[in-house]
Amino acid sequence: MIAKSMVDYVKGSSVIRAMFEEGKNMAKKYGAENVYDFSLGNPSVEPPKQVKEAMIDVLQNEEPNLVHGYMNNSGYEDVREAIANSLNGRFGTVFGAGNIIMTVGAAGGLNVILKTLLDPGDEVVVFAPFFGEYSNYVKNYGGVLKVVPPSDNFIPDPVEFGKTISDKTKAVIINNPNNPTGVVYSEEDIIRLADVLREKEKEYGKAIYLIADEPYRELVYDGLDVPYLTKYYDDTIVGYSYSKSLSLPGERIGYLVIPNEADDFENVVQAANVANRILGFVNAPSLIQRAVAKCLDAEVDVEAYNRNRELLYNGLTELGFECIKPQGAFYMYVKALGGDDKAFVSKAKEFNLLLVPGSTFFGPGYIRIAYCVDHDMIKRSMGAFKKLAEAYK
Repeated sequence: MIAKSMVDYVKGSSVIRAMFEEGKNMAKKYGAENVYDFSLGNPSVEPPKQVKEAMIDVLQNEEPNLVHGYMNNSGYEDVREAIANSLNGRFGTVFGAGNIIMTVGAAGGLNVILKTLLDPGDEVVVFAPFFGEYSNYVKNYGGVLKVVPPSDNFIPDPVEFGKTISDKTKAVIINNPNNPTGVVYSEEDIIRLADVLREKEKEYGKAIYLIADEPYRELVYDGLDVPYLTKYYDDTIVGYSYSKSLSLPGERIGYLVIPNEADDFENVVQAANVANRILGFVNAPSLIQRAVAKCLDAEVDVEAYNRNRELLYNGLTELGFECIKPQGAFYMYVKALGGDDKAFVSKAKEFNLLLVPGSTFFGPGYIRIAYCVDHDMIKRSMGAFKKLAEAYK
């Protein structure tokens, strides 16, 4: 018999993953070219060629014991030093290897830092809509999720944010660029949130950590910049992943940045190292650690996602759908016709369209479309979207 604590997890297993599996079954039934699967944020753009070359170079030219053996739970020191130097060059920071912990993707990093920080009953604030797994990650360590309601433009409202923080708040998670909305928070937005956090730290006489979840940092459009949060608020911890920036979701490689300025820095770093080990990760995968260190300046073809964004946005708005044009990531957050997102997703399946209900992201009334797909599939899907729109007239 499974643990009682797992029963609800199983019942509420990822809607996105379930949709992805359903898409594979529908493709067998109707033909892959006749199914339009926009469910999973699985990058369609190939990794840069430097990544494959780096893997081959590591396997052929580095010492086997180095490549395949254990290392510090934080990861290889030279890899962490290379990442720190890269960040310093890009953002004007002053990190060293001691500020970096290599993790099993951003998800592993978030679990490591939440394990490090949370006592049972501690509150973690998130902004709706948000990546639904945050709820499970916080629950893993006895934390309590507190949700800031969304604004009309999905930019966090500082007033509502302030109301949500209490003397039990231990951390705040911010996802920029945002999944599922594609919104990018500007420097002004970040400054306002940082001001609220400093006021609340003073009011309650304790640290409140800002956890920046940044797997989509490099996927931005129209020349926008994504602010680097450690420059605006001392008690910031950054979680990063190469899953999207280098199209490597299966390799599970990322890192945490813990700045020297963060409250109780030395203990936080030591505890995060222990958490990395006792959560069963032990250390991030060795081969891909060494490989990414050789291609820190490599980039995926973001323009391919931009072409998809333009095609999908223009096509949907011409059909009468409403949404804010995404500024980053590769998701479009669209108002569900009829207002019921779950009913709308169910109706969409009649036209072989696989979409994700906004309720999955604590944002009912909307649906998420992942446009990290083949460009031609988006073209083919427009007829199905037209039929879906007509079904609501």
